[in-house]
Amino acid sequence: MSDHSPTMKEIARQLNISVSTVSRALQDHYSIGLRTKMRVRKLATELNYEPNQAAIFFKQKKTFMIGVILPNLSQDFFASMVTGIEDVAYKKNYTVLLCQSRDEQEREKQLVNALRSHRVDGVLISISKETTDYEHFELLQRHKIPVVFLDRIPKMPDIHYIASSLATGMQQAIDFLISNKHKRIALINGPRHLPASQERLEAFRQGLWQKRRKYDPSLVVYSDLSRDGSCMAMQELLDGKQRPDAVITFNDYVALDCLRYIKKAKVEDISFVSFANEPICNYMDNAPIASVEQFPYLQGEKATELLLQLLDKQAGQASDHVAHHELLQTRLVVHRPG
Repeated sequence: MSDHSPTMKEIARQLNISVSTVSRALQDHYSIGLRTKMRVRKLATELNYEPNQAAIFFKQKKTFMIGVILPNLSQDFFASMVTGIEDVAYKKNYTVLLCQSRDEQEREKQLVNALRSHRVDGVLISISKETTDYEHFELLQRHKIPVVFLDRIPKMPDIHYIASSLATGMQQAIDFLISNKHKRIALINGPRHLPASQERLEAFRQGLWQKRRKYDPSLVVYSDLSRDGSCMAMQELLDGKQRPDAVITFNDYVALDCLRYIKKAKVEDISFVSFANEPICNYMDNAPIASVEQFPYLQGEKATELLLQLLDKQAGQASDHVAHHELLQTRLVVHRPG
């Protein structure tokens, strides 16, 4: 038995043809006749020939790897997003290097540098709740590594992204609560600096204005998205001059923490509507009455398709500096009457 892996040179020698002919035959090139292709493939199979992927990557200047950095893979929202990413990548023969920032900016920076060192072809990122410095994203741009952001988008010019329409989702939530006779609607937002929080606040104000309701800043509080942070935000609302009769939260986990908190405080007259529509809400009696579906699987699919399109254009040396982005329409999912 041979102690070395067979090469194209060996196939070429045994068939008395050139190495370039073997290479083209294995790639099913149109210039090679069917008889020659069949001879090459037959011998390659008999010799257990396997292509040298490193050489192929070097020639094509691609590794066929994409990096993915998401905040927290324990959440169904981001797990569903990963499934969408992998489904598209798998069909295109790309390997996915999956990382989680744990919602920490420094970890996110380290992961970006690690992916760059591994020479990934492109990166998909949903930024952490701590991220305020975008220098590591600019570094990827300088190294001509395409980046597509999804769900949580940084405030940077000329970037590619896929996200859900927070404005539409917030309007749906407000319309639903007002139609169910709620009068004092509060917002428990995420961290103040997070662009997604800023978008939610602006959408909240606009949504109230659309319904001719006065915006009351005392009904807007902030959470760092931890359990303690969400409970503190809920207590701040309970300590206000007038308690809200409905609360819109940054996501389902914030709502669930607040619901548990007010249950212990024996407060029963507050309804909650949240964002994300996590599957866990379908299995709980004490859950938000409604949640805004943001379609994470579809976000993952579309973001990966966009990234691969950018890589194809890059390989073809096409000069396209236009920022590509898409906002997916949301849908309010009602779990029980308001």
